[in-house]
Amino acid sequence: MFESLKKKFSRTSEKLEEELIEEAEAEDNLQEESGSRFSFFSFGKKKEEPKEDENLLPEAEESAEEVVEETKEEKKSRFWNRSDDEEETSEDEEADEESPEEKKSHFWSRNKDEEETSEDEEVEEEKKSRFWNRSGDEEEAFDDEEAEEEKKSHFWSRNKDNDETTEDVSADGEAKGGIFSFVREKTIQEKHVEDILFELEMELLQGDVAMEVATEVVESVKNDLVGKKIKRSNDITEYTFYALQDAVKKIISIEGKSMTEMIEEKKSQGEPLVVMFVGINGTGKTTTIGKLANYYLKKGYTPVIAASDTFRAGAIEQVTHHADNVGVKIIKHQKGSDPAAVAFDAVEHARAQGKELVLIDTAGRMQTNTNLMDEMKKIKRVSKPDLVIFVGDAITGNDATEQARKFNEAIDIDGVILTKADADSKGGASLSIGYVIQKPIMFLGVGQGYDDIMEYDSEWMLNQLFSEDDEGLVEDEA
Repeated sequence: MFESLKKKFSRTSEKLEEELIEEAEAEDNLQEESGSRFSFFSFGKKKEEPKEDENLLPEAEESAEEVVEETKEEKKSRFWNRSDDEEETSEDEEADEESPEEKKSHFWSRNKDEEETSEDEEVEEEKKSRFWNRSGDEEEAFDDEEAEEEKKSHFWSRNKDNDETTEDVSADGEAKGGIFSFVREKTIQEKHVEDILFELEMELLQGDVAMEVATEVVESVKNDLVGKKIKRSNDITEYTFYALQDAVKKIISIEGKSMTEMIEEKKSQGEPLVVMFVGINGTGKTTTIGKLANYYLKKGYTPVIAASDTFRAGAIEQVTHHADNVGVKIIKHQKGSDPAAVAFDAVEHARAQGKELVLIDTAGRMQTNTNLMDEMKKIKRVSKPDLVIFVGDAITGNDATEQARKFNEAIDIDGVILTKADADSKGGASLSIGYVIQKPIMFLGVGQGYDDIMEYDSEWMLNQLFSEDDEGLVEDEA
């Protein structure tokens, strides 16, 4: 998940470290010292402390002592049994002594085997001889080649080799090779980061990150890094890691209430929370409604679904299928009926039955279709939703961000749900969409099952972007 962004961030750190070390080497301001070199993703990683078992009872300790005693007795028993077995074996051997003729036969057989082995050894020696002769030829050929122009110091090359050797990297992201320090403390200057951050900006744009988001990230990192004083190469990696992390944190941390909090607020007023879903066809909007109905049903609430996509008979059947699968009531009219009327009836049903949540499905439409957008505005006027949520496909990247922008301009959306986030390797939409429209991401779809949805958490998102694994992809929503 978000592998593309992770690689871009780590490469930025590596390039800055290379830039500074090359400059220091040219200034004769570089030395190698003992220590562990940290990888980009090792910073911010929490080390788990071993837990002591505080629940060990006295009875358990006594039982453990008994087991030890039993083990000693078993060992003693096995010792005497083994002694008896050896005595019996010795008697059997004496009884089965070979005759002189048999011994002579064995002798000649063994001698023949030794001759064959000797022949094999001679063949092996010949192979070794040919191998060393070939190696010598290769060395002579190599000596005749022109030496490549050195771009890096001996120290930097060796350190890079250590980085590429995965066997030398520990579980905590530490490399066993030496680290570099500077004889005279260096300061990161604008000239050191200018080209590197320009490359980062271009790579972010290629990864479907919105222009304003890429620019904001680069400017924030630049402001954090320029002026930092460094003594060791690990300092460069650490400062770059936290500069990037802080920049991304500002982007993805858009304040907003959770849907669960809003349900509780409306419930205290004796009213249902009304949520209207909008978006284009094919983004998983109807499936997301089924997932949310299941999600809140398991939390103890009673949802009702409004089938307000009356333009297609297939849409009514689809949302009915999801409602039946998760076990919630659906309010629907015939194909071609007024979608606003369906939404209104669903809200009235929820009030009459004391249900806490109304989920309104709407027809998928392109953000450029004026007539359909006007129809959606009518649904909003009639049903008076507490939340209007845009459902976008994470893997469409910039398209999802642009769609959200247009829908927000047309009907003022309140939040976003991104589907297929688990299949999003680039991460552009997840990083950009909330910042561009200044509305929070509320949920992420992380699979095809009804349970594969999770409430969005900016800290979780940050961890996904700045960790080497995808642990905790789906949280327990029960």
